[in-house]
Amino acid sequence: MSSLRLPRTLRLDLSDTFVFTHAAEPGEWAVTGSFLFWDQDLPNLEGKARAAFRSGFVGVSSLGFSTLVVVSEATEAERDAAVEDLARHIHERLGAPDRAMARAAAREEIDFAGTLCGVPVGSVVAMHRTQVDGAISEAFRTLHQRDAGTPGADRLHAHARAFRFVETDDEEPEERADLIGLARDRPGTGS
Repeated sequence: MSSLRLPRTLRLDLSDTFVFTHAAEPGEWAVTGSFLFWDQDLPNLEGKARAAFRSGFVGVSSLGFSTLVVVSEATEAERDAAVEDLARHIHERLGAPDRAMARAAAREEIDFAGTLCGVPVGSVVAMHRTQVDGAISEAFRTLHQRDAGTPGADRLHAHARAFRFVETDDEEPEERADLIGLARDRPGTGS
């Protein structure tokens, strides 16, 4: 196949459909999508809009958000189709003056997305977006699955975890649960 690589949206579970107002469909070609936030009042974003800003890649067909993307091989024709899909949105929905300017902006976004794919095909990439000194900043990390030989990993529990850790802002109130107290107060426990 070709040496051209682009990110595709990845949905491991239904969480994106709850986290974002509009989730991308699995398997769409993706861009970082920071351009969707240029005219937003970023410090005052709340809820799903804030989640989209902080961690959402954008599917070029739907303009929906995806927390994760997977590095995938692409053909020139697929890249060109992705540019056209994104250009249509930039022109029709985001107000680019004409299709040529929209196409140039879309090509720039697709080309940048391709620069994130310097890791092996199948690698999963996550993003954390912030505003720093009035400018949008993006940080990317590649997520790796532990293999069975890694300490702390085993095949039995690889897909079924009781807890999952998620990144939060220090500004948000911390939620706590007293699991021991709840167990003591449960009927039939003798307490």
